[in-house]
Amino acid sequence: MLEVRRRGLALGGLAVLSSGMATAQTPPAEIATALAPGGTLRVAINFGNPVLAQPDPATGAPRGVSVELAAELGRRLGLPIRFITYDAAGKVTDAGRRGAWDLCFLAVDPVRAQGILFSAPYVVIEGTYLVPQASPLRAIEDVDRPGLRVAVGRGSAYDLYLTRALRSAELVRAPSSPEAVELFRRDRLDAVAGVKQPLVDYARAHPEMRVIPGRFMVIEQAVGIPQGRDAALPWLRAFVEEMKASGFVARALAASGQADAAVAPAAG
Repeated sequence: MLEVRRRGLALGGLAVLSSGMATAQTPPAEIATALAPGGTLRVAINFGNPVLAQPDPATGAPRGVSVELAAELGRRLGLPIRFITYDAAGKVTDAGRRGAWDLCFLAVDPVRAQGILFSAPYVVIEGTYLVPQASPLRAIEDVDRPGLRVAVGRGSAYDLYLTRALRSAELVRAPSSPEAVELFRRDRLDAVAGVKQPLVDYARAHPEMRVIPGRFMVIEQAVGIPQGRDAALPWLRAFVEEMKASGFVARALAASGQADAAVAPAAG
């Protein structure tokens, strides 16, 4: 786990991303207090999902769409930000139970919703499977068969979903999503579940592997705050809707090399 402190618009590139964006009203002081009762906005960043966040190759500092959203939110609230990075979504969730952060960026899931209040999604990505090139598995539904073993990152959105959805295949859990890929290869498992984009990149670099066409789930990535901070939720939801509508989310995805990810539609 890595902690990085930033204030205001110190993040490189944010000024460019913010240009042309619609201006929202300055939130009342009670919103800032509700979101960050300690006076500093502690933001959990999940490096386990490279669509949303990546370490800078030169400095290791977090970058990506979730980082840019947090920075803009902190700017509007007039709050300093402390980024706390994790290598897996499950670790973010576990840390939230200990009160370690004030804001997170995770996929919406009923299990997580027991302790986290979510905005509507800002990015939509897909969950699919990576298999060996010679595997007989050709379609998503082929994976759920007796005797098959599927690697997943513990506590990830697709782990939580597949725990409910699979009836016959066995899930084999690794501490993080990158480690799930290594577990899949080392132990010769039948498949590894994950976010489509990094699995496609992996298959491109390893021609002995391939990604099964289609998806087993749509993963809705949203902004979350701890339960009990309900007073801040309407403002947070409005903020996320503005970031989508203004093009901020799309520009942040493109700036971090994730232009293939889809901006979530406006909340109904």
